[in-house]
Amino acid sequence: MSAKRISGGASGDPLDLAERLRLAGGSLRTTLNRREALEEIVREAYADMDPVRIARMLVERAASWVPLDAWALLAADGTGQLTLLHSQGRVDADDTALSAVAAWVMAEGREFLSGNLREDGRVPSAAAASVLAFPLAGRGRHPTAIVGLDRAPSARAPRLAAGLVPLLQSLLGVMALALDHAGLLQQAEALSVTDDLTGLHNSRYLRDALHREAKRAVRYGRPLSVLFIDLDGFKRVNDTHGHLCGSRAIVEAAALIRGCARESDVVARYGGDEFVVVLPDTPSEGAIVVARRVRDRLSAFAFLESLHLDVRLTASVGIATLPDVTIVPEDLLRAADEAMYRVKERGKNDFSLASGT
Repeated sequence: MSAKRISGGASGDPLDLAERLRLAGGSLRTTLNRREALEEIVREAYADMDPVRIARMLVERAASWVPLDAWALLAADGTGQLTLLHSQGRVDADDTALSAVAAWVMAEGREFLSGNLREDGRVPSAAAASVLAFPLAGRGRHPTAIVGLDRAPSARAPRLAAGLVPLLQSLLGVMALALDHAGLLQQAEALSVTDDLTGLHNSRYLRDALHREAKRAVRYGRPLSVLFIDLDGFKRVNDTHGHLCGSRAIVEAAALIRGCARESDVVARYGGDEFVVVLPDTPSEGAIVVARRVRDRLSAFAFLESLHLDVRLTASVGIATLPDVTIVPEDLLRAADEAMYRVKERGKNDFSLASGT
């Protein structure tokens, strides 16, 4: 949604923020007060519950209501660190004016208008800019603010027309709630496919990812490999040092295995001390390289050093590749599992490649 700068006078020079708000206040109040305006915002905000899209929509709406040089949506994390969720216009990577205003708005919980930040004692800023900002009254754990900034000061203090503040707060609040709900939904979905202990994907996610990647591999004639990894002799860690130490060793092993894979690979904890790595676009030769890397890094690592222990673990790794073995996802995983057990039978701490039937 594009927003045009209001010009004034015969020279066509843009009006400053104070003058634009004075001229547009009545018509903007009428526009925002329509029932259809709220219905449209609710419909659009809750369309697909994508937090990135909602953040973009929120900024675009604000920019269409009051065109400025820059609009930005910022949120504070648990430590008070500000994060830029979305921006439009002339926003610098390190814009101290935007950050200072956002912090003030979040702390005070009310709107902020200034004709010249350089002369405004409420925030530390060297910028001679005019600003309009609002806190977003969502229910999320992290405070959020939307800040609009003009790079030139206003001749006088900007003011919003009577009755406009509650309208803006109401409509922005609807979008803020949608943003909160979308964020919580995204977190819930992430938790549902994440292993609680290691932070890797869980078997539920693995199953879906393997089906998706196998379908893509078959469609485009690309190879797909799977590693099935089982830690050798892990039971003795629990028996000797207790289950808390065993859990810590699983976490350390998960980090090592994750470090052996690419960003595009799927690394999952299958259960207990078993892990699976899905390697898209990887033939058996490439999978062997990764399997060797996993085996060598695990065998060289001193587990539980943070607990003043020196525990050594190795791994048996089975490898299966599509289409060499099968094109069925479940059969591919089963073949990798069977190849891993062949390693166990012949002495452990190695890898084995499944062959086609």
